[in-house]
Amino acid sequence: MQPIKVYADRRSQPSRAVIIFCRVNQIDFEEITVDLFKSQHLTAEFRKINPMGQVPAIVDGRFKLFESHAILRYLASVFPGVADHWYPADLFTRAKIESILDWHHSNLRRGAATLVMHTALAPFLGLATSPHVVKQAEKLLMQSLGRIESVWLKGDAKFLLGSPQPSIADLSLVCEIMQLEILGDDERDRFLGAHEKILIWMDNVKKATSPHFEEAHELLFQVKASMLSNAAAANQTSEPSTKLKIVSKL
Repeated sequence: MQPIKVYADRRSQPSRAVIIFCRVNQIDFEEITVDLFKSQHLTAEFRKINPMGQVPAIVDGRFKLFESHAILRYLASVFPGVADHWYPADLFTRAKIESILDWHHSNLRRGAATLVMHTALAPFLGLATSPHVVKQAEKLLMQSLGRIESVWLKGDAKFLLGSPQPSIADLSLVCEIMQLEILGDDERDRFLGAHEKILIWMDNVKKATSPHFEEAHELLFQVKASMLSNAAAANQTSEPSTKLKIVSKL
């Protein structure tokens, strides 16, 4: 049986979730890097894999699939040996997990990803940003973090829905929140510092998927270090070309 092909960029939070899931569950795969900063996701070649031009995407034989949540569901359902807790056979529990995943894209992801783009990435990519958009993203992010704690991490729940083991929803949401690292420690703590349950839950997911979680996030921390270092250097010069030079180094 040929390994599946996973098209991903580890700077992408959904890409990391798929890679970690494959590693934890010993799914044989070939990782093919699609460099977002080089616009490789927009090439005609990649659009044959995913016409939407986004990562991650997979190819399993002649079968092609994109959208991270769909990919995680497929991997959990098709490959033998994947523990039931990731995507339970019990339809009631599975439906609850589905509701979290559906909520994620319209709430947590929209808040966190928009905030990171408009505060950390946009200045370096030469993209326009908006204080209004940032304010709205911050509000949605804070609301989303509060919802996670009050709805799915009640009491001393170790994982979402009170499960003793993580599901694909745990992995997907935690990888999303990890993207806040790019904002820098102070800004990250401004959003997460008051959410002790969130921090404990994230640590539980990391431990349950170690060492693959840490390995998949190495590039994120490298980007964070580069951005912080280059931002400090950029503040010391007024050359308009500096920001574009920074992007090419990330």
